[in-house]
Amino acid sequence: MEISTEDKIKHNINKELYSALMKQESNKVIQLCQKLQEGPLHILTVHDDTVLHVAAYSKQKDLVLRLLKELETRFPEFPLDRLKHRNDTGDTILHDIATFDRLDSAAKVILDRAPDLLRMRNKGGDTALFRAVRYGKEVMFKFLDEQVNQRFDDHEREACYYNYRRATILHAAVRSQHFDLALLIAKKYDYLVHERDADGMTALQLLACNRQAFGSAENYSFIKRSIYTRLSTDHKATEREEAQKRYRVPMVESMRQQKQRHESVLELAKFLIAKDTSWEHSESELNKAEPRYHKYRLMSDVSKGQEKEDQCGVAQEGQAVTKVAASPLILATKSGCTEIVEEILKTYPQAVEYIDSEGCNILHVAIKYRQMQIFDIVKKMDMPMRRLKIKITHKGNSILHMVGIKEDPEIADMRIPAHLLQENLLLFEQVKKVCSDDFFEIINNDGKTAEDLFTKANAELRSEAKDWLKRTAENCTIVAVLIATVAFAAAYTIPGGPSQSTGYPVLMDHPFFVIFTIGDVLSITFALTSMITFLSILTSSFMMHEFRRSLSKKLILGFTLLILSVSMIMLAFASTIILMIHYKERWTKIALYFMAFLPVRIFVVSYFPLYVSLWKNFNYSLRKLARDMQYYCIRKA
Repeated sequence: MEISTEDKIKHNINKELYSALMKQESNKVIQLCQKLQEGPLHILTVHDDTVLHVAAYSKQKDLVLRLLKELETRFPEFPLDRLKHRNDTGDTILHDIATFDRLDSAAKVILDRAPDLLRMRNKGGDTALFRAVRYGKEVMFKFLDEQVNQRFDDHEREACYYNYRRATILHAAVRSQHFDLALLIAKKYDYLVHERDADGMTALQLLACNRQAFGSAENYSFIKRSIYTRLSTDHKATEREEAQKRYRVPMVESMRQQKQRHESVLELAKFLIAKDTSWEHSESELNKAEPRYHKYRLMSDVSKGQEKEDQCGVAQEGQAVTKVAASPLILATKSGCTEIVEEILKTYPQAVEYIDSEGCNILHVAIKYRQMQIFDIVKKMDMPMRRLKIKITHKGNSILHMVGIKEDPEIADMRIPAHLLQENLLLFEQVKKVCSDDFFEIINNDGKTAEDLFTKANAELRSEAKDWLKRTAENCTIVAVLIATVAFAAAYTIPGGPSQSTGYPVLMDHPFFVIFTIGDVLSITFALTSMITFLSILTSSFMMHEFRRSLSKKLILGFTLLILSVSMIMLAFASTIILMIHYKERWTKIALYFMAFLPVRIFVVSYFPLYVSLWKNFNYSLRKLARDMQYYCIRKA
């Protein structure tokens, strides 16, 4: 289709205008607008944005003020209908101006002509005030909030603080993670703290789901953690350091900003928690599912239970059924926000007894979502623990059952299957220690004990762990055999060779010959021992309980012996090199020493993460053994 001459002229003007706006050529933009009939209100983009929209959104303050002055000059009486123009997302000019703090003077000029823009919403249901909060513009929020309070009555004013989904400006600040602004809003309009959005969530509940906002989510190394704890976030100190920006370390400054952010969100959490009492609306402590210790039940018991349920239904007929909303304590436990959990239990320690709509308390949730740091926090509360640990959910699950009901993570865990299975087994043992002996025999509504449920849930993982262990043991066995072969051959090809007259090694009296001999003997010894260890893994029955300690001990022992074997064969090799080149220059010796031990370094670096992971789990077994021995000694004494 051929483009008309009029359209060509329009496209050329739009092209020049858009290019000038991108290059921030204010004078050229003003000159081009003066040639247009609608001036700054000329529609420029395919999304129905005017020149004023684009200038405001691109944060060109001076240009926006000049465009408004141009508009006022050309149209002494502002064309209100054009000033209220919306783009295809429903945003007015005020919506775009609200995204930049320094445009409050421009917003005042517009609102003096068209105050109704304050109550206009875009297609997402956001007012300009809501938009300012979403972008975290504190100065613009204060200005627009003042305008709302001056120009509207109570009913109209409150409407500006909500969107179509009943989310408030406090929800918006928390969702967009502008926590300083959220605290300002919460203190000024404290009634918003209790408001729920369309999903039934308060601001605190949203915050409890955002673990990444808190310091506990940062996985700093020891050195970074040490720096982090010593950083100052005092505003006065920060201002004093402003003059020394060029001497700052970018990593340290990034950590300082992170710490300031963590302190802001913690302050907000404390304020919201102090006003939150949702934990008071808890399910009854009475177990709806009675603990069962066998799989057999008389039919008469079943019919009585059904009759009881029917009677309860009749008794409650005509009454409104209210579902208890998830408590911030439970949400924080699910997401692993230890700061919120600790602050809630510090402010309201009785909240620890909260029970959700499924009959789960904080222990059930912590175990299900593998938030063991929260489990440990609650475990220290001796008195509540006596009640919490015996609670049965509505489905008949004890806290021991929850070990086998792990919540599926959004991101697949890519760690080694054997490690994951061992962690689950150690967790089962850890929770079992908290429970009394009879809990091990409790059967849930599906007729499964905790052990049955755990075995079924980890059956696939056990199969993967078995395959991984077999492959690892086979590969390591091959390596051990190769090392033993080399070490055995080296024993008959000694450096320097034997004497022609006596048959003894020529270099036998040299000290490095002794090191060669010791290294070679130890290498073959360690290699053969590690080979036997890995063979014992291959011949194992791979029962579930063996993954907890037996197989991990064998794997650690095998790896340790294999690393020592490689180290010893490299020591023997280095000794041989030294014996052969002991008359060479010093730098030559150093270079050869380095190259001789290079394979050992590569081997250690490659297997070190695996070794550390195995040792962490093995360390738990050692600590448990030490505690058992200490308990035994105390009893004997």
